[in-house]
Amino acid sequence: MLYRLGLACSTFTRAFIPNPFIFAIVLTGLTAVLAMTLTPTGPAEVVGLWYGGFWNLLTFAMQMTVILLFGYVLASSPPVERAIDRVARIPKTATQAIVMITALAVIFGAISWGLGLIIGAISARRVSQNCLERGIRVHYPLAAAAGFSGLIVFNCGFSASAPLLVNTPGHFLSSEIGLIGLENTILTGYNLVTLLIFLLVIPFVYAAMQPPEHERLTVDPEPPTPAAENALAGDASLTDARDRTVAARMERSYLMSWAVVVVGLGYVVWHFMTNGFDLNLNMVNFILLLAGMAAHGTPIAYVQAVDKAIGACGQVALQFPFYAGIMGIMSGSGLITIFAAGLVSISTEFTFPFFAMLSSAIVNLFVPSAGGQWAVQGPVLIEAARNIGADMGQTIIAFGYGDQLTNGLQPMWMLPLLGVTKLRAGDILGYTAVMMIFGLVIFGAGVTLLPLIL
Repeated sequence: MLYRLGLACSTFTRAFIPNPFIFAIVLTGLTAVLAMTLTPTGPAEVVGLWYGGFWNLLTFAMQMTVILLFGYVLASSPPVERAIDRVARIPKTATQAIVMITALAVIFGAISWGLGLIIGAISARRVSQNCLERGIRVHYPLAAAAGFSGLIVFNCGFSASAPLLVNTPGHFLSSEIGLIGLENTILTGYNLVTLLIFLLVIPFVYAAMQPPEHERLTVDPEPPTPAAENALAGDASLTDARDRTVAARMERSYLMSWAVVVVGLGYVVWHFMTNGFDLNLNMVNFILLLAGMAAHGTPIAYVQAVDKAIGACGQVALQFPFYAGIMGIMSGSGLITIFAAGLVSISTEFTFPFFAMLSSAIVNLFVPSAGGQWAVQGPVLIEAARNIGADMGQTIIAFGYGDQLTNGLQPMWMLPLLGVTKLRAGDILGYTAVMMIFGLVIFGAGVTLLPLIL
């Protein structure tokens, strides 16, 4: 049954889902129409709100680009790639391959969404290639969808935007709710159990969607690397001459990288000793930077990895202003208040987290940025939670669950994975949409029932 459902959804998305940038433009138009229809906002005012919001997320956009970039560079480092290659030889069947790819993406996604996204993408490609070389046909679009699983759980883990933001001194809601520690959000028992249930269930959901072996689309062969092509061409004289210079020796100096790593780690240790487990976006990015430099060894190796990885961030940087513009329309027109308040108005103290999750899931389709979305929707949910007597930490978790859930339909954050796998968004969205149905049940129970038990 899941195979037929996955096939139907995949056939639809492959035919009708365009490049994510087109998706952003269409959503901009839809948001404008809704604002003019449901609120007293006129066309000229909508355009003004759109432009007014266009550049409002530059700081956060840079943080998100950096976390993706540093996560990508770490995931593509030689030690990590060697580990992935060893892991890629383990599966003996296509089912084992799909389960392994999903599990890797979920585990590393809980550590860092950027790390989980890129390890999931690289694992999908490497495992599929290794299996094909051994005569095992893995359905590559399904493997890529499985590799995206980290973006469906990242708000359960250590790069969850809203929990990190409300645990950062001076955050924009500090006068209303103060600091809310991670022990009240991502480190709660119900959140950890929800993450575990997702890890145990979703790999087998993806495995159940495999088509018959003769219908599986396999991965293309890996093209030769530029270094290999240059070696075959015999064009190494200029490089050899430069390698003997003082500048080249400095670029290849392990001491240069490790000086930064050691000093940086000293600061990280001091930070946690003096502030407790105070993990925020800037600290996550800093740790990823240090880990990446250590994994690549030399400054020039890290620079080259950044140069290679920056392409995966290009469309993210392009689309953030458009989604910031959508957020400007939704915030300035009052549209986001209508969406959120309409769902939470029918809530009780027990059902409020579930409806808060649903409202967040809907808004995420228009504003696919957990931090940017929290900046607009957070005050609405916090005020509603205060009026209804709901727990603030649980409300923040509910927001995160909804935000990550509809990443299964929102193609923006698939861009880096699509770059690695060489697939289109439509190739994998059908499978992630089916997974999202199971995720709705898991996260819905996790934010309503499990807090009563744990």
